[in-house]
Amino acid sequence: MDKIKVLNLYAGIGGNRKYWENVEVTAVEYKQEIADIYKHFFPNDKVIVADAHQYLLEHFEEFDFIWSSPPCPSHSRIRKFSAVARGQNKPIFPNMKLYEEILFLQGYFKGKWIVENVISWYDPLIKPFESGSHYFWSNFVIPNLKTNNREHCSKNKVLEERKGFDLSLFKNLETDKKLLLRNCVEPEVGKDIFDSAFKHKQMRLI
Repeated sequence: MDKIKVLNLYAGIGGNRKYWENVEVTAVEYKQEIADIYKHFFPNDKVIVADAHQYLLEHFEEFDFIWSSPPCPSHSRIRKFSAVARGQNKPIFPNMKLYEEILFLQGYFKGKWIVENVISWYDPLIKPFESGSHYFWSNFVIPNLKTNNREHCSKNKVLEERKGFDLSLFKNLETDKKLLLRNCVEPEVGKDIFDSAFKHKQMRLI
């Protein structure tokens, strides 16, 4: 059986990818030290340090499955209602690259795709599937998806054990380890979505 060619955009340390099988993965991450962590856990994947948004535009036709998790802070209810209200952050424009990618994949990509982000402080411009504290847009059915709160306030050790990533080997990181773990997609969620795309009989969404 041929391996499924996967493009993993905004890959982080690879939470979504942890339980994928029979795959040939190209992971795109913008920051070298985060890409290095991903490569440590998934040495057989091709890891590229680049702008994921631009990479999608230039390479989408090379893959069978695309997962995109664009940055979420500009869409986050927590940032808008809590941080901004306390004066910790300035108001910012919502980053519409999120919807650019959804529309691009809807219009041009012939394979299976999923875009994941937090539930936004505004009504979504394109209707998503909602589970837990996250939105999911896709062109395939995802039955009975159950997500958990990513426990942003938990200690690093708790998050490491829960998500299965030991970051103790990585010293003197510029990026906060808790942020890496908080942004990490639940591995079980990544598996459920991938299995929905390829291991179960699908009725393609229009």
